[in-house]
Amino acid sequence: MIDRRLITNFDWLLLGLLFALAAAGAVNLYSAASSFSHGGTPVYLKQVYWFGLGLGVMLVVAVVGYQRLAFLAYGIYGVVVLALVAVLIWGKVVGGSQRWLALGPVVWQPSETARVAIILVLAQYFHRRDQDEPYALRQLLVPVGLILLPAVLILKQPDLGTALMLVIVGASIILVNGVRLTSLAIATGSVLAVLPVAWRFLKDYQRRRIFSFLNPESDPLGAAYHLIQSKIAVGSGQFWGKGFMAGTQSQLHFLPEQHTDFAFSVLAEEWGFVGAVVVLCLLAAVVYRGLVHAMRAKDRLGMLVVVGAVACVFWPTVINTGMVLGLFPVVGIPLPFISYGGSSLVTTMACMGLIQGVAMRRYVFHRG
Repeated sequence: MIDRRLITNFDWLLLGLLFALAAAGAVNLYSAASSFSHGGTPVYLKQVYWFGLGLGVMLVVAVVGYQRLAFLAYGIYGVVVLALVAVLIWGKVVGGSQRWLALGPVVWQPSETARVAIILVLAQYFHRRDQDEPYALRQLLVPVGLILLPAVLILKQPDLGTALMLVIVGASIILVNGVRLTSLAIATGSVLAVLPVAWRFLKDYQRRRIFSFLNPESDPLGAAYHLIQSKIAVGSGQFWGKGFMAGTQSQLHFLPEQHTDFAFSVLAEEWGFVGAVVVLCLLAAVVYRGLVHAMRAKDRLGMLVVVGAVACVFWPTVINTGMVLGLFPVVGIPLPFISYGGSSLVTTMACMGLIQGVAMRRYVFHRG
């Protein structure tokens, strides 16, 4: 039987926020993909189906509990790493990227699942090695290695955006544990020193995206086209927007990837500043609820799990909105709940399940 305290402490407000975001995403995708010529299931309906699956995943994760999942963390991490290796060997190629595993009728993107694996394995690692003093650089070699192994495999797909997000989520968990200032300075200097070397391993299109970010006018019909069209769409929405399905940039197909990476541009054009702020406030409310549960968590493990889960919403929101506004280079990171993507949505809902699991067990003590 399920302890009544688990149901009592379930965060119904958070669930309501998720439904509101899912509804906003479905409505936006209905407009963004309305002019697509296809004979299959409409994109917005697929997103609804994925949200339904994600809702089930969230409930399963919440009921199973973060303690049990953390106990299996290294096993889950190992399965994800093996899946990432399998992707490089047998993965399905779509649009020049090899990111998916076809498991019968189901297509799985292990790089998205890697976020949950990193959250669990790092939370378990630091929970077992809790200390009062900030961590020195040599004490972080193992957790950094745990982050870099899947990140490098994802980078080889190639998927710079997901690899970057994995590193940022992992770094967020590490920083919450406390890092010595000298160690942080050395790590920052090392990263800056490695950048020229990393530049040589970037694909040509990735280099062009960075150049176009620094100087969009240098290639307005090439690498900078996405960014320029996105800024036009956002700006033309003005305060109230052009109206539902009345955005010229999206309806006339000037805006590339308008149902995935640039879905927020469609939203801003049609619903204006007001609509964009409403959606961002909903996402901010999800982050806030997560931080509340992190502070209320009964143990360090729960706190670290929630921090990682919150990072999976906060950082994609910051980077995606910054990307469509021209503040960051285009790196292909979707906006949670708004951009189309089954694996991304289900993974985000799994993160919400981790938050719910911690909230539900605030007053329930785990044995063992």
